[in-house]
Amino acid sequence: MNIKNKNTEELENIAQDIRDRIIDVVSRNGGHFSSTLGAVELTIGMHKVFDAFHDPFIFDVSHQCYPHKLLTNRWDEFETLRQFKGISGFTKPKESDADYFVAGHSSTSISLAVGAAKAAKLEQNGKVPVVMIGDGSMTAGMIYEALNELGDLKLPVVIILNDNEMSIAKPIGALSKHLSKLLAGKAYQGFRGKIDNIVKNYMPKGTEYIAKRVEESFKLITPGILFEEMGIDYIGPIDGHNIEEVIETLQLARDLGKPVIVHAKTVKGKGYAIAEGHHEHWHGVGPFDVDSGEFTKKSNTPKAATAVFSDALTELASNDEKVVGVTAAMPSGTGMDQLMEKFPNRFWDVAIAEQHAVTSMAAMAKDGFKPFVTIYSTFLQRGFDQIVHDVCLMKLPVVFTIDRAGIVGADGETHQGQFDISMLRFLPNMTLFAPRDAKTLEYALEFGKDYNAPCAIRYPRGAFANLDFESTKFKLGCGEILKNGSSDISFIGYGSGVSRAIETASLIEQDVSIIDLRFVKPLDIELLKELSKTTKTWYIFSDSQKQGGVGSALLEFINDYDVTVKVVTFEYEDIYIQHGDTKLLEEELEMLPNQLAKKIK
Repeated sequence: MNIKNKNTEELENIAQDIRDRIIDVVSRNGGHFSSTLGAVELTIGMHKVFDAFHDPFIFDVSHQCYPHKLLTNRWDEFETLRQFKGISGFTKPKESDADYFVAGHSSTSISLAVGAAKAAKLEQNGKVPVVMIGDGSMTAGMIYEALNELGDLKLPVVIILNDNEMSIAKPIGALSKHLSKLLAGKAYQGFRGKIDNIVKNYMPKGTEYIAKRVEESFKLITPGILFEEMGIDYIGPIDGHNIEEVIETLQLARDLGKPVIVHAKTVKGKGYAIAEGHHEHWHGVGPFDVDSGEFTKKSNTPKAATAVFSDALTELASNDEKVVGVTAAMPSGTGMDQLMEKFPNRFWDVAIAEQHAVTSMAAMAKDGFKPFVTIYSTFLQRGFDQIVHDVCLMKLPVVFTIDRAGIVGADGETHQGQFDISMLRFLPNMTLFAPRDAKTLEYALEFGKDYNAPCAIRYPRGAFANLDFESTKFKLGCGEILKNGSSDISFIGYGSGVSRAIETASLIEQDVSIIDLRFVKPLDIELLKELSKTTKTWYIFSDSQKQGGVGSALLEFINDYDVTVKVVTFEYEDIYIQHGDTKLLEEELEMLPNQLAKKIK
């Protein structure tokens, strides 16, 4: 959609059309909702002033990229948002040349912009990177690493700070807005350059300091002092829903030819009254009724693993004051909101700062507390160095409770929880175990609380399957034989893979043994030795990456202990798993029990 020649009234009508389209599709498909509705006018301004097919458009996290998709030839295709084989809910260069980079984790945008600006300078192609970043992403340290270099290099980058929830600094109002625009305007910039030249070349020593102090005092009444001190020009705050003001400001920022932050105030959920404002549950949504705002409820939905975790940890924390915990900007998603409300002095949300979350809990473990670090599998990657250096090296008893392990569905490649076992298994002093059902998740948390070394517990999105096996407590390095079969085949499950093993076993003719591995590190060596004497083919079931995963651990055991067993592992291949309904993805990956049974037969 070409909007270059559209006037303000026409652009406002386009903004309404975009909102209507987003509300319609997301109400049926689900998706990121309030953040993207709040970014409509800012996105229109970006497309009016810059060229998405020339200038790198970089959306931090890209929760707010739906208007961008609709403005770049994906209006009809938007119907397939987050559906299997449809368009992604995040930016994706494979979809369009207007999408500069894959995004799904926060706070990478300004680093990308610095790299893109360096490339543009070397190529002398005139490209100006344009970033849209939410205020929440400004809590991550990577942002300030990038700003630090950008302020030194002075490369032309326009950063739109989409402030829809918390203010970076307290705005002073109309005077601040006018003065900060004045500071960035051509007249003031030219005046400042002339004054700098006069002070440097013609005025006596000592007056340079005075002149600098006068300028700094002038800037202090604006809320952008932090960025100005880092060498980044600041404009704002502006009204992020006033298209004319947005366009005027972005043109001004572009023409400066140096790094500029445009601070725009917006309202989350703008245009859909029910979602407007500070409503966390309208950030990422499932299908809902547009008129009432009521979410579509599934009948007879079993209790999700996250809820089981939340209730069980609340019980542990109630009985032990040494139990503490942290999450990184996902209190409701991880179930930690319940603990933060009940124990506000012992459970914290540190915002988008996984590295800080891990290391701060390492210190608490050092001082005698029992920390639970609760993070989605995909986001735990961001704290990997801290797990290695600050937890495992000192063998500190931090418990990593890893939510959303395995396939998570519509969020796709950037969010699938496939790598945590492979990532953590090779670390010295780390113990890995997993529950097979809701009750064993409770037992896993009990074990973790009393365990005196680093450990990690993984559990899936959604609910566990109900299994007809008595749940037993965990014992270090001990697996469990659920069924002794008469054939020479064993099905070995890990975590939620146990239920897949059980269901697959019911679809084949052989009478197979079924084992809940429970610990992938350390393995139950004695159980496996005995198993190798009676069964000669082991099929492995786990929602994890094949490389470095559960099958790899068992192959290492076979090599180390010189036993003769054939291992076939049903784990994820060496790919990133796309977005879509979980069952459709499992079918595509040939991981459904009926497909596995056919392979085994």
